[in-house]
Amino acid sequence: MAMTPEAKMQYLFTLRSKGVMDVRTLQAMEKIDRGDFVKGLFAERAYEDMPLPIACGQTISQPSVVGLMTQALNVQPRDKVLEVGTGSGYQAAVLSQLARRVYTVDRYPRLVREAQSVFDRLGIVNITSMSADGSFGLPDQAPFDRILVTAAAEDPPGPLLAQLKTGGIMVLPVGQSDAVQSLIKVTRLENGFDYEELRAVRFVPLVEGMGQE
Repeated sequence: MAMTPEAKMQYLFTLRSKGVMDVRTLQAMEKIDRGDFVKGLFAERAYEDMPLPIACGQTISQPSVVGLMTQALNVQPRDKVLEVGTGSGYQAAVLSQLARRVYTVDRYPRLVREAQSVFDRLGIVNITSMSADGSFGLPDQAPFDRILVTAAAEDPPGPLLAQLKTGGIMVLPVGQSDAVQSLIKVTRLENGFDYEELRAVRFVPLVEGMGQE
């Protein structure tokens, strides 16, 4: 179902009230209809600010968290972005409006197939999606200007840090999977990394290996 003008206004108002102020982020989230990525029983709740279940026991993140992560990533028009955890494809589609190219990986082939079919239907051509163990990143395409991880690790994974360009930014949830996690912004400096804690979040755990579906 398409978003009505009233629903869109409410959606954007909610995003701003939760701290999503960046104009480019808001424009991207206005353009990409979350309803395209929510199926079945939960379709009517696509515009509520809540996470929703998707296939393979995963979730589509709540819009305000997508907005805050996107805003923190500060994607520039020439950037090459890696997303670890395709999920529904919604976050990758938002990033596609801001970056030159988005690479998105998920351990569940089914999720990648379903997300790719939505990208195709929407005519989004600057996303490359593949099923892979995202905890190792994508060495073939590295380095990346920006990396976004949509699953929580206890520490930022070493392979992902290594694939970040100097001056590049990675945003990811860090913490024990069953406790409160922190959303962290990591900036790669000439001689190390700068870590900034953004807010408390809750994500599914980052799991090594491939999923069965």
